[in-house]
Amino acid sequence: MKKYSDNKHHTLTELNITPLLDLCFVLLVIFIITTAPPVTDMDMTLPSAANVNPKDSARKAYYVSISSQGKVTLNQVEMNEEMLLKTLVEFRKNEPDLNVVLRADAAIDYQRVINVLDVLIAANIVKVGLATESMRK
Repeated sequence: MKKYSDNKHHTLTELNITPLLDLCFVLLVIFIITTAPPVTDMDMTLPSAANVNPKDSARKAYYVSISSQGKVTLNQVEMNEEMLLKTLVEFRKNEPDLNVVLRADAAIDYQRVINVLDVLIAANIVKVGLATESMRK
């Protein structure tokens, strides 16, 4: 007769990795969803947009346009950057929640657009939209 009882615990001969794989796949999906795609320096043609939201155009906005010759207009009135700044400051006094849409020709020098954006920042305009056209299929 045995003095000791049989040990009910057997050594672990196999490792169940199913929960570990589930955890790895969940983490992989989370990283794929939250990671932004890398931005590469490629040649591209701007501007174009696939989604145009028609309800955004219903709000009253002032349009600053830059033609392909570099002329700046505010609501179809041609002006230089100093006049644009003074006019926008006056508009902001009357309407503190001013919306401005910047429309620039696709062939215009990018620095010219940045100069106009600097004028908008100087006028303390925070609601600025960049106008694009729909993508052609």
